[in-house]
Amino acid sequence: MSFVESLIQWTENTFLPFGGSGLFLISFMESSFFPIPPDLLLIPLVLLHPEMALWYALICTIGSTMGSVLGYKIGRKGGRRILKKLVSKDNIEKIDDSFKRHGVFAVGAAGFSPIPYKIFTIAAGTFKLDLWKVVVVSFFCRGARFFPEAIILMIYGEEILDFLINYFEVFTFSILVIAIIIYWFFKKKSK
Repeated sequence: MSFVESLIQWTENTFLPFGGSGLFLISFMESSFFPIPPDLLLIPLVLLHPEMALWYALICTIGSTMGSVLGYKIGRKGGRRILKKLVSKDNIEKIDDSFKRHGVFAVGAAGFSPIPYKIFTIAAGTFKLDLWKVVVVSFFCRGARFFPEAIILMIYGEEILDFLINYFEVFTFSILVIAIIIYWFFKKKSK
């Protein structure tokens, strides 16, 4: 078993028994310092209790949003030094360029991607984006990721599980593309 597989197994064994509280904690930690996405708990919890799917999606969204504040504060304190431990120098420059061009919407796009969200919340603090904008965008982008996932699982149950596991990145990337199109449309309209 690889280190990542061991970490995933440990995460499920440690946090799943706590239900919604464990989901909140893992969502909070993933947005600021922990490498395992909350989807690993959201999926089994919704499958176990489909009637609570929307509640679990909300817990995940709120936990992730609150964790983004901690990630932001970590970025303000540690800045580039911390980012250098998480990503390469070239990627730091790409993130910086993305923030300069798109501002807080770069954080929103990251909320849908398979890239660990903490990288962008820490970067938001490092590059001194407006904290309240980061919070608002985090809430909406993370909600737009977790609610559809929970609803699909609530409706289709385990039948859809293989699809989500095999195509999760495609699923989240599709939501990202839709968000970019909406962003582009509103930006064009405001001009």
